[in-house]
Amino acid sequence: MKRLLLVTAALACALGGPVHAASVTDCPLRDAPFSADSPLVDILLNPTARALLEAENHVDFSKGPPRFTGTTPPTFAAILTLRTAERLTHLKPESLGPLDAKLRAIPVTAADRTARCARYDNDLPRFDLPAGKPRILLFEKINGFRDDPSVNAARAALVAMAERKGWALAVTDKAGAFNSRTLRQFDAVIWNNISGDALTLSQRRAFQAYMRKGGGFVGLHGSAGDFAYFWDWYADTLIGARFIGHPGSPQFQDARVVVEAKGHPITASLPADWTMKDEWYSFATSPRLSGANVIATLDESTYQPDDPKEPGLRMGDHPIAWTRCVGRGRMFYSAIGHMPETYSQPQNVALMEGGIDWALKERRACPTGK
Repeated sequence: MKRLLLVTAALACALGGPVHAASVTDCPLRDAPFSADSPLVDILLNPTARALLEAENHVDFSKGPPRFTGTTPPTFAAILTLRTAERLTHLKPESLGPLDAKLRAIPVTAADRTARCARYDNDLPRFDLPAGKPRILLFEKINGFRDDPSVNAARAALVAMAERKGWALAVTDKAGAFNSRTLRQFDAVIWNNISGDALTLSQRRAFQAYMRKGGGFVGLHGSAGDFAYFWDWYADTLIGARFIGHPGSPQFQDARVVVEAKGHPITASLPADWTMKDEWYSFATSPRLSGANVIATLDESTYQPDDPKEPGLRMGDHPIAWTRCVGRGRMFYSAIGHMPETYSQPQNVALMEGGIDWALKERRACPTGK
């Protein structure tokens, strides 16, 4: 047990900690032109692009809340574009076309490329993992929106779960762990409320290969809660649904969670339904339409999905937890988990535990690689 605690307790623990690699040069969008579809943070990092946006918008972004308009991660500006930031920028849709053309005319400099890559890393954590235990990598690199209470509560719940289940849980906020040699050490990877693009191009390829060859992935809440994604494979193939928002008035509501996949290994210890309070995500389309196996849904009649400031959140068919096969790999995602209290709520803890167990062990669930 002591050895397990050493693995679970530290970020990038063991063998002297992370080896700091060279600066990142293969970050996504490094050479992309400025546009209305750029991460807002990249526009704010370039003095010319920023001045143009401030002049067009009649706003001084330096006076905005740092968590929204800051250029140092974590920042909301990493998960917004001008098309998805209407309430923040007050830009009218008809102004986006001309502004997009002006942004595209701004040269991308070497300084821009360096600034864009600075939020990525090649740091290689090394882990001293015990033999004979299921091995899980808990990933916590967050460039976008970071809610410390939910991240910390999830980690605490997972550490306790690992101790109870006999898992070896290694925790890191270093994306350098996403290389083929390191990933081969783990049976599953959990993304703890990850927001914002986190992996370089080579790290993306390593993660995709890991999943195709039979790895396990578990995503918690914010790991599918960004307004803009810059990696289509992650949103459309791995998760299989794109976040569109959640109610804001009130933000946290009681709602009835309904188990759909009765008899599934994940739901073996769950009741048919339960009521709990959380921030309830809505998605552009049901993940069922992209081939997901829905584990649980929300009963929309038991809360208020409609919000005057967030129209279009009512889904009808409203999955809240589901699985997918990605090659031979197994993906489980649960949208529950903004409120710290959810990570001690018995039914949600059982849902998480069942999903992780399934991703770890049920290799026959995705045998063909299709």
